[in-house]
Amino acid sequence: MTFGGTVAEVILHCQTVLMAQSDEIKWHLDGIEMAGTVTYPEGDGIFPAIIFVAGSGPTDRDWCSPLLPGSNGSARLLAEAFAEAGIASLRYDKRVSGPNGMANAQKLFGKLSMQSHLDELVAAIRALSVLEFVDPTRIVGFGNSEGTLHLLHYANSGQAPALLGLVLAAPPGRPIETVLLSQLQFQLASLPGGNDMMRHIRKATQRFSTGQAMEPEVTLPDGVRAVLASFEAPANLPLARELWQESATGSLATVNIPTLVLIGGKDIQIDARADGEPLQQSAAGKSNISFAFPEKANHVFKEEDRSLEELSAAPGTGYSEADTRLDQESLAIILEWLHRHFGR
Repeated sequence: MTFGGTVAEVILHCQTVLMAQSDEIKWHLDGIEMAGTVTYPEGDGIFPAIIFVAGSGPTDRDWCSPLLPGSNGSARLLAEAFAEAGIASLRYDKRVSGPNGMANAQKLFGKLSMQSHLDELVAAIRALSVLEFVDPTRIVGFGNSEGTLHLLHYANSGQAPALLGLVLAAPPGRPIETVLLSQLQFQLASLPGGNDMMRHIRKATQRFSTGQAMEPEVTLPDGVRAVLASFEAPANLPLARELWQESATGSLATVNIPTLVLIGGKDIQIDARADGEPLQQSAAGKSNISFAFPEKANHVFKEEDRSLEELSAAPGTGYSEADTRLDQESLAIILEWLHRHFGR
């Protein structure tokens, strides 16, 4: 599906120039307090709404990570843009992210799983759906990276309230193991001994795939060993083993609600061709699913002018720094799609 009009024309058409306001809300899941930020237009009204689902690890409600510089998260910027266009939203911290993440991690040690993430999403959607200014019949899920997998599981699980549609931003079209290896290959290719490093990495990941410990070669760079070790951390191990062979392709094929798939041309984690092609194949013949590949968008849909080679040398930069901004082509595509489906 193609999206007509210039970026400026689409944004001008979609936005109703309403002011945004935000409140924090809290709810409980299994005895643990969860929190999120609701952003919505000023004035009276019953608004359509978005539920944001963050990516992997310690990524917080704004799509910022303590492992990366900056606090200018894409989810907050998107929420504000949506409110100005007449759309409410909720973005929430997973129980092991945000200000209470470390304390909650002790309570959830070894219990993190795809089901625990789905439970969090169910609770967050229900918290959003009961707000007096939200139309519970017009809620769209908006996930980034790993968050897209949890949204797909929700959409296919028959949970209530049902989602009106999905925006899947940077969904993995290949198993997570394959995505990880391609990322490391890309980053190590230009280094002396990069091919030997990849040979050791593949041996380690092959061991993990058969249920063994990775036991990475001690000569591998500390950063690479840390990445591999993160999959074997006892607190993450059940989730990591579930994720290892998971991709969005199988779940996407069974989704029957309107779905927009976005992969940025400057994404060094999810590839427009290597991930996009299997996703398009899985959606073949399904008129409810559309695809867009904004040229300058990075993994979190910020505008990026650097080359892929430059980005691979500085992964994660350009995500949340103060001078970063949303990719305007991506924003236009999303707003057009949302207004088309919310207007039904």
